[in-house]
Amino acid sequence: MNHLFKWVLLALSLSLCLSGAAVAQSFPSRPLHLIVPFPAGGPADMFARELSQGMASRLGQPVLVENKAGAGGTLGVDFAAKAAPDGYTLTLNSASAVAMAPFARTSMPYDARKDLALITTVVKVPEALVVHPSVPAKNLRELVAYLKANPGKLSYGSTGGGTITHLASELLKAEANVDIVHVPYKGAAPALTDLLGGQIQMVVLDVPVVLPHIKSGKIRALAVTSGKRASAIAEVPTTGEGGYPGVNSDNWYGLVGAVAIPQAIQTRIRAAAVTTLESASVQEQFARISAVAFPSTSEEYMSFLISEQAKWGKIIKAIGFKED
Repeated sequence: MNHLFKWVLLALSLSLCLSGAAVAQSFPSRPLHLIVPFPAGGPADMFARELSQGMASRLGQPVLVENKAGAGGTLGVDFAAKAAPDGYTLTLNSASAVAMAPFARTSMPYDARKDLALITTVVKVPEALVVHPSVPAKNLRELVAYLKANPGKLSYGSTGGGTITHLASELLKAEANVDIVHVPYKGAAPALTDLLGGQIQMVVLDVPVVLPHIKSGKIRALAVTSGKRASAIAEVPTTGEGGYPGVNSDNWYGLVGAVAIPQAIQTRIRAAAVTTLESASVQEQFARISAVAFPSTSEEYMSFLISEQAKWGKIIKAIGFKED
């Protein structure tokens, strides 16, 4: 009987392997949807469109980019987490939605470690603290002095409460002991629009989205919130050089889907994404805007996520932030 039972188990295992391989071979048979949890025109949108083009050519099906903005990026991630686990709906998550929101929000619609298939990390990108030209500060120390002399008179934008762009500014507020009003937006694009128009005076955003406006002189970069300078704006010092090393907010993005997507399909998707990110053309495109392609295995993504959650959980607790 035991011998027969072992043969039955072996047959079932072989059947599952063969069916998984068959599913992977037939996938995809229709277009995929890549959800961007922020409005069009922002950095996440830029990276998603670059990634989608490369993946489409490798999968043999279109990868359609859809913007579903809201709740600091968690809305789009939740959409993917609750989508049919067939591999046809993916999301380009921000660091905020998986590493910060769990500690910054009073409730979460998903658990990033349990409810998401962590396909691969995608890109690392530095952020810059930029101001409207009306702000009479040429560097970070001058900005802090101005904020101290004018408490509560200036406002800063973010991509939403509890996002990395919000927490970077809150870190500055705490480190420098200054008062500046927070204005949350649904993404980088609308925040940048209002900065250019003078409705807000300051924002911390990914370098790629602010780079053209820094170069044109429409906004002024005072610091890069990273450990080292960004190559595209090498003349701009880091927050550490400006006297505030604790204000550090390197951003990153990853590719995720519903946790129950079959492993064979996850492997196929990951191969298309990683091959795209390892291509010379994508790496050169990213490098021009100070971004770094950041492919990984699912296991590496999980380890990285755990370390990022530990880092930001401690920071959020220290500054006493909680988003209702």
